[in-house]
Amino acid sequence: MSTPIKLAIVFYSSTGTITEIARELHDAGVKAGAEVRLLKVAELAPRAAIDSNPAWAANHAAIANIPEATPADIEWADAVIFGTPTRFGNVSSQLKQFIDTLGGLWAAGKLADKVYSGFVSTATDHAGHESTLLALYNSVHHFGGIIVTPGFTNPQKFVDGNPYGTSHADGQGTKPVGETTRLAAAIQAERVVKIAAALRAAA
Repeated sequence: MSTPIKLAIVFYSSTGTITEIARELHDAGVKAGAEVRLLKVAELAPRAAIDSNPAWAANHAAIANIPEATPADIEWADAVIFGTPTRFGNVSSQLKQFIDTLGGLWAAGKLADKVYSGFVSTATDHAGHESTLLALYNSVHHFGGIIVTPGFTNPQKFVDGNPYGTSHADGQGTKPVGETTRLAAAIQAERVVKIAAALRAAA
């Protein structure tokens, strides 16, 4: 039996939407045969800000036992899926801060030739899904990484409509993650594992 693909799912979530999608990606990655690490990045916001929003405080407590990502997790992985809520059409400061700690691995050439992908959430429709994912992928170009998006490689992708990665608009907390987003996450995780395995086999 071949060695499983090592998949790291590294995310930042404030009110829980990204957490839920990350768990879906985790389960789909395991189902696809990967060894998966589910990892959060460090929270940078002050406790008072977290406590001022009940959903934020609840998610903060709910993910307390999820390990924080380290550069060693990225070095370990064959494939990485980053997740972030959009912040003014861009990557959250929390996830960006973690990416900025990877300079040592980048300088040593240890970020190159891995598979990378991304997922995102917004409060409203058309509020930065694609621009946030494209901004995230800018870092991957510098890594020398291999961007693997879901594309329109499955008929279901014409339902959720985002070829850049899984995304969800939560309607300011009124639209929970549903079957369309869950299926999009499964398609993305399966494709990431499949392409990472093919690349390793061809090496």
